[in-house]
Amino acid sequence: MRPVPRWALLSSVCAPVLLIAGWTVAALLEGPAYDPVTQTISVLAAYGAAGFWVMTGALLALGVCHVLTAWGLRAAAFAGRVALGGGGVVAWVVALLPPPSSGGSLRHGSVAVVGFVLLAVWPVLAAHRSGTAPWGLRPVPSLAATVVMGVGAAWFLIEMQRQGAPGVAERLVTALQSLWPFVVVVSCVRHAGPEEGGGGAGAGC
Repeated sequence: MRPVPRWALLSSVCAPVLLIAGWTVAALLEGPAYDPVTQTISVLAAYGAAGFWVMTGALLALGVCHVLTAWGLRAAAFAGRVALGGGGVVAWVVALLPPPSSGGSLRHGSVAVVGFVLLAVWPVLAAHRSGTAPWGLRPVPSLAATVVMGVGAAWFLIEMQRQGAPGVAERLVTALQSLWPFVVVVSCVRHAGPEEGGGGAGAGC
């Protein structure tokens, strides 16, 4: 199984950090008018929002992180890498199709759903049946991650319909989806050991 370059640790850990920092700073700029419990992240990226550029920049950076991680995650099955990279591309599209300042946007919502699906299914698509595979690429953890993310996405949709706490649900599922690539990369680097997972030409840096 091919090693994973250590620079993938940086790209994967930056994904959740930049995403969470982005929505935190954007919410602070928006002020008390924004309710993170009942309002979604998309509200922060809407035209005219005080934190528009912060949230948009965070989404663009998130996409870059996912694409780079997918590129470096050589130990994963190809279909999973494509799904993860596709999730990164969708993050760019979501950022470039912000919703209006009031009301919803079918285009923005539809693209966001595609992103949710790709980032939910990539763990199980990336898994290997081999018992020697890194922990993060084994079938059981991968399936569990996909199920948890799928349940989180369903909870988000339910909260949207009942006008409950969609902001909480969305933050939970997007945080999990942005964090899982880091978990997988760490497991791959630890599995490879210092010789295979180290820097230099052998690590593909």
